[in-house]
Amino acid sequence: MPFRVASFLLASLAGGILMAIVFSGHAAGWGAWCGAALWIALDIWRAQRLMKVLRTDAAGLSSRSGGIWGELADRIRKLLREREQQTRQAQERLQEFLAAIQASPNGVVLLDEQGRIEWCNQTAAGQFGIDAERDMLQHLANLVRDPAFVAYLASWNYSRDVVIDATHARHGPSNHPVRVSVQVHPYAGNRRMLLTRDITSLEQAEAMRRDFVANVSHEIRTPLTVLAGFVETLQNLPLDAEERSRYLALMAQQSHRMETLVNDLLTLSRLEGSAAPTLGHWTRARGLLAQCEDEGRGLSARLAPKLGHRLTFTVTADQEIAGAATELLSAMSNLLSNAIRYTPGGGEITVTWQTLPDGRAEFAVRDSGPGIAAEHIPRLTERFYRVDRSRSRETGGTGLGLAIVKHVAQRHGAEFRIESVVGKGSRFALLFPVARLRPARPVAGSAMSVVSSRGLGASA
Repeated sequence: MPFRVASFLLASLAGGILMAIVFSGHAAGWGAWCGAALWIALDIWRAQRLMKVLRTDAAGLSSRSGGIWGELADRIRKLLREREQQTRQAQERLQEFLAAIQASPNGVVLLDEQGRIEWCNQTAAGQFGIDAERDMLQHLANLVRDPAFVAYLASWNYSRDVVIDATHARHGPSNHPVRVSVQVHPYAGNRRMLLTRDITSLEQAEAMRRDFVANVSHEIRTPLTVLAGFVETLQNLPLDAEERSRYLALMAQQSHRMETLVNDLLTLSRLEGSAAPTLGHWTRARGLLAQCEDEGRGLSARLAPKLGHRLTFTVTADQEIAGAATELLSAMSNLLSNAIRYTPGGGEITVTWQTLPDGRAEFAVRDSGPGIAAEHIPRLTERFYRVDRSRSRETGGTGLGLAIVKHVAQRHGAEFRIESVVGKGSRFALLFPVARLRPARPVAGSAMSVVSSRGLGASA
């Protein structure tokens, strides 16, 4: 400010002196006024130039020049530069937040006061079947026509969520329906934020839990009812020795059935609740197949005492497998026992252990039974799922065998394959990874070496 006053006085003085020289002192006053007017005009011009730059392109402010207007321009440029930096940082932070919300497995939709879409992430767009860009500022209730959702959105009572089927979206139903939970949270007056969550797996798990409890209750209740009936008969009726012996045999059969069911349930629970087997314990494949053969021949003799089954066991590669021997034996025995149970007497069952071209080992059980229709194969590993319930109960099956096999395969990194043709039999195979295999190490004089080779390659 002192500089402006000094420059003003100097301009006036210079004008007065100039006029005094020219007109011999008679117009000095007019010269001072003319100098002052010129200074004011120049000052106004510089101010207008600064305002023009501010109105059009503030970034075009020239570098610092003399005078108060130059200093003012420099200060404005500095403030604008700081403001631009803050704005850029805020935009970067906003983009980071939006990217985080985009990466969320849950959907987010922001609605304005009229219920129009202000923003949504791709998860919500996929669940609602909308386009995040094309449908911007469209009314969500017009895009998602599910009656339950429309009523929920219009109720303004958001104390609970609403569950809708994502197949109601405009893109049409899919082969795998998705269930979505939608919860609305009002904010900033009448604006609303919708949070969506895919609960398909949760509903499926709940349905499986209900089915599991119902199946377990049914499977246990049936033999208990039979046992209770036999006990009541033995208590109230005079029976001769033959009848009593027959009833006790039936009671023992039902007791064995319950024991088998409980053991299978405990096996499943142990498989699901324990850590996967390590590579530190190796078991010889021949030994596992020898034990399977003993169990299989005993089961065949019990289920088909007259005709029996033509059982063939073949090992083309003497290998060891890393894992839990009890789990591996359980899986192999389940596959063999299923083949025996569902193959009529006189049928043929072939069990093989071989090395595949890619280095993996395959344990396979092929039978000549009635086969399984294609629509049943994807569900065979479900707990208590049976193609023929009456046949399974007659042979003592619990409906948990293939579920156990599936879990054992997963824990050992193996692949479980099922092939079947109605009227031509079935083939169940476990394919073990190369990392869990190695050539068998001979142990001289070992009892296991004798047992593992007994009966293998023979047929009966």
